[in-house]
Amino acid sequence: MFGLTKSEIITDEKKIDEILNRGTIVEILPTKEEFRKKLLNGQRMRFYIGFDATAPTLHLSHAKNFILMEKFRKLGHEVIILFGDFTARIGDPSGENSARKQLSREEVTNNVKKWKKLVEPLMDFKNSENPPKIMYNHDWLSKLNFEDLINLASNFTVQQIIERDMFQKRIKEEKPIHLHEFLYPLMQGYDSVAMDVDVEVCGMDQIFNALAGRTLLKKLKNKDKYVVAVTLMENPKTGELMSKSKGTGIFLDSLPNDMYGQIMAQPDEMTEILFINNTLLSSEEIKSSMELEPKNSKMRLAKEIVKMFYGKETAKKAEEAFENTFGRGEFPEDVQVLVVKKEEKLLDVLVNNKIVESKMEFRRLIEAGAVSDYRDKKINDPNEIMGENQRKIKIGKKTFIVLKPE
Repeated sequence: MFGLTKSEIITDEKKIDEILNRGTIVEILPTKEEFRKKLLNGQRMRFYIGFDATAPTLHLSHAKNFILMEKFRKLGHEVIILFGDFTARIGDPSGENSARKQLSREEVTNNVKKWKKLVEPLMDFKNSENPPKIMYNHDWLSKLNFEDLINLASNFTVQQIIERDMFQKRIKEEKPIHLHEFLYPLMQGYDSVAMDVDVEVCGMDQIFNALAGRTLLKKLKNKDKYVVAVTLMENPKTGELMSKSKGTGIFLDSLPNDMYGQIMAQPDEMTEILFINNTLLSSEEIKSSMELEPKNSKMRLAKEIVKMFYGKETAKKAEEAFENTFGRGEFPEDVQVLVVKKEEKLLDVLVNNKIVESKMEFRRLIEAGAVSDYRDKKINDPNEIMGENQRKIKIGKKTFIVLKPE
């Protein structure tokens, strides 16, 4: 199915150890030592990572995986980005109490089209010697017949599949486990066989499925596969993860200024994690960046990430826009403008338009001195009337609104 390219394999010990020890990789199976020796001996390997196109966008936790794969590609190894356009329709069993929603073929195809554009800044798809390959598991999984499925299933026991932690959770909580969810590890496992890979890169939550692939490769082709498990980039204090299905995280389709601002809004404990996983800075550069004042450290982080997606000049403009808005106190140009009635209470305008959550929240902000006519005066009366003049209102450090009388 494939032909390995003839690009040079780089065995530089320093470069290899920088990849393995950076902090993105959490676990390597069967052992890190064995995998490191394989990289050092110059044998070209076929790496793959899979993504189920279950949502129309990706976030920074996905981006780190593409960045890592590009590093292995630059060592001269073959790299495959597998879009799970078939497995996405099954839905990998989640840690939730119910099965994932099954997607249509059209929904998955549309998601894949968007994803391809999002990841182009992260990998050199135009490389003439050894470009990363994009593949789709619909190409082989859709061709399996019932006999094939039975043969695959015969390599596992119910006890092995039921050991998966999310199934155990549902059993404990007396929640249903659907039969098609049992088939997911077989499908992902067969991807490794179909592509005849040497290495699978996956998140920590995918080790079970990756090991299913290792089992099938060994039984069907008598071939071993390394499993390289990477961090999920969880907040060390809250345990919160970026999630494409829940719509939480810093998404790759964010506009430059928005992406910059979203990174700046991340809690301080995420700064080093994002430096490690989502920049190309060396370990020494990350260390020196983390020694800066927290705001300056985060600003360098935001600029590096935006630069990766949009280029140096755009990143510089995003930094300037952030500084103008939140650093020097300038009113942003693209602020929301609301047309209101002059006799309306300011409180009602802001609550009804969902600028603030509730009247109680607005009163709390007033008492804290966090609401003001921009560059004019603090607003102290929660029942203040809008009046006849256009007003620029600032709420806290990040919310700006223009109120224009009819």
